Amino acid sequence: MKKSKWSLLLTLVLVLSMFLAACSGGEKKETGEKKGGNEGDKTEKPAEPQVLNILDGEEIPSMDSSQATDSVSFEVMNNVMEGLYRLDKENKPTPGVALSHDTNEDGTVYTFKLNPEAKWSDGSKVTANDFVYSWRKALHPDTLSEYAYIMGPVKNANAIQTDGDPLFGKVEELGVKAVDESTLEVTLEAPAPYFLGLTGFATFYPQKEEFVKAQGDKYALEANTLLYNGPFVLNEWKHNEGWQYKKNDNYWDKDSVKLDEINVKIVKDVATSVNLYETGQTDITGLSMEYVDQYKDHEDLYTRGEATVFFLRLNQNSKNSDALKNANIRKAIDMAYDKQSMVDVLLNNGSTPAYYLVPGEFTPGPDGEDFRKTNGNFGGYDLEKAKELWAAGLKELGKESVELELLNYDSDGAKKMGEFFKNQLEKNLPGIKVSIKAQPFKQKLELESKGEYDFSYAGWGPDYQDPMTFLDMFVTDGAHNQMGYSNPAYDKLINDAKKEMDQEKRWEMMLEAEKVLFEDQAISPLYQRGVTGLQKPYVKDLAHHLFGADVSYKWAYIEGKQ
Repeated sequence: MKKSKWSLLLTLVLVLSMFLAACSGGEKKETGEKKGGNEGDKTEKPAEPQVLNILDGEEIPSMDSSQATDSVSFEVMNNVMEGLYRLDKENKPTPGVALSHDTNEDGTVYTFKLNPEAKWSDGSKVTANDFVYSWRKALHPDTLSEYAYIMGPVKNANAIQTDGDPLFGKVEELGVKAVDESTLEVTLEAPAPYFLGLTGFATFYPQKEEFVKAQGDKYALEANTLLYNGPFVLNEWKHNEGWQYKKNDNYWDKDSVKLDEINVKIVKDVATSVNLYETGQTDITGLSMEYVDQYKDHEDLYTRGEATVFFLRLNQNSKNSDALKNANIRKAIDMAYDKQSMVDVLLNNGSTPAYYLVPGEFTPGPDGEDFRKTNGNFGGYDLEKAKELWAAGLKELGKESVELELLNYDSDGAKKMGEFFKNQLEKNLPGIKVSIKAQPFKQKLELESKGEYDFSYAGWGPDYQDPMTFLDMFVTDGAHNQMGYSNPAYDKLINDAKKEMDQEKRWEMMLEAEKVLFEDQAISPLYQRGVTGLQKPYVKDLAHHLFGADVSYKWAYIEGKQ
């Protein structure tokens, strides 16, 4: 996330944290037995009106599941659409459209039996062909998704999207087959312990071919040019103002859905969001630094850690400056600002300094030890060393000064962060001048995708529970690389890890890949995000996810509202 997710990329979702956000599922195993959508959740509906009012910081960039790249879109789609599996409240894969699944002995072939009660919002049945069509669409050269790489575990997916490969563009060779209307067979390149959860990620959602083609260029642009198969539908979508979810009466597990309506209002200003909370016009709001202290003893306050990591993208292919092609310049920038002060003073929301890419307390290796604990930290705040590297870099460039433009989000919190970078770098690195270009979320993502920036403030939320969701972003010409980084040794480690059958060897390759990334100082990591905000006590059972979409409303309800 995710672009995060995040990969990005990335993102500012105000429903959880008005201040910052990012992008963004997977898990190791599932019994394959039908869960009935969490039997314990089918309780009698509370008597009071089941209406939730929330905020978001951004417009939805895309509602086409095969094309979306950001956490705002992924969160909305997670609540109005559904894949073969979805994440439950404990972040475990639970049946979605799939009734059950079987695997062969080595875990490379999955056979999914679809739920005959799974329907589209027009009442038609969700079929195996809906998955085949959507997955092929994400890989077809004419509609190639930025997220196509996430389908890499599926047989031939990488070859189909690689120009020059004999299978390039031959989507019919993808390892997915509709055995019959209710049976989907998926063949993988190699065992992928996270694959079952990955089927709950947006790129793997189904699409009804007949409906998509009938809508043409208007598909997914408005609430009424979409079909839904999830717990809710988009009843209304007022662009740049907000949107409204309504309970989906055609959803196979509608008895588990208690909310009738969710109203989302777009608000970028934290002061406005806090005022809306205080006056009862929203049930949840994120808090920025100055409000955290103000509400530190409030009974509605929450603080939660996440697996989202923010970092500075250092664009080595910038059209404006060649400075970031120099490794000493990149390393100097990373060492020239104090990350601990940044999280303590600017964020104050439970975030922790990041000296890494793969987050801590995210995923254990074959030996049971967390990836982060094994690989440790890289770099750190060191002004003396930073100035030494900076001087060496300028000498190698034959320059006495460098001008760089920082691409930034346009939220209140991001603007303060941008000023922090500018002040710290200009104070600590003689000869650097930093300007800031703040852009609305969608436009920022577009500029990053085009590589039209010098360096940018970005973040990535994991799409599934494995280090690869962070690491494969930075392979040469990767869809979310977006900064011209290229190292053949790094590429080989990532590509070999994706094919490796031995899970211990695969893990070692990923550990080594992260080391290479920081030997090159491809990025400058900032912090692992925490979120702090206010939530009304009558809001119950929101499901917050460590990876994939940020939140599920399927099991949420209102109880005890005065």
